[in-house]
Amino acid sequence: MKKNLEYEIGPLFRSRGLKLATAESCTGGLVADHITDVPGSSDYFVGGVVAYAYEAKVALLHVSWDTLRLHGAVSRETVIEMARGVRTALGADLGISVSGIAGPGGGLPEKPVGTTWIGLSARDGDWARKFVWVGDRRANKESSTQAALQFVLDYLDKKLDNG
Repeated sequence: MKKNLEYEIGPLFRSRGLKLATAESCTGGLVADHITDVPGSSDYFVGGVVAYAYEAKVALLHVSWDTLRLHGAVSRETVIEMARGVRTALGADLGISVSGIAGPGGGLPEKPVGTTWIGLSARDGDWARKFVWVGDRRANKESSTQAALQFVLDYLDKKLDNG
């Protein structure tokens, strides 16, 4: 049974007076969609940016061209810059970002279809987690969304590693 993580994070943001922003690529706004499914999420959700192309990542989230050239969009470095960029741009306390290869095409030997990086940026640090999903495009997007919400919950519960 799917956990409704978007309902779990709300009370934690409210009780701490924190604000959240999202930066999404492969999920196309699905993380923000889940968050805004919760009545009253405007108390803590500032907004989100869907930055699919490199140009959008650079212009809207201040991801460095050098980072994109050296590491690609699906990398630890890029999702950290995306999360930091959206947190700063929207004045949030926490930024969560997702970039991956949802499929069915686009995979490479070192980054197969399903490879996804999720970044989290807060005033006290930046973290990233890597996943490799094995579903179809929709399943990979949903898995990435759930992982992003879990990452936020883990941060709020102070259960972070630097995976």
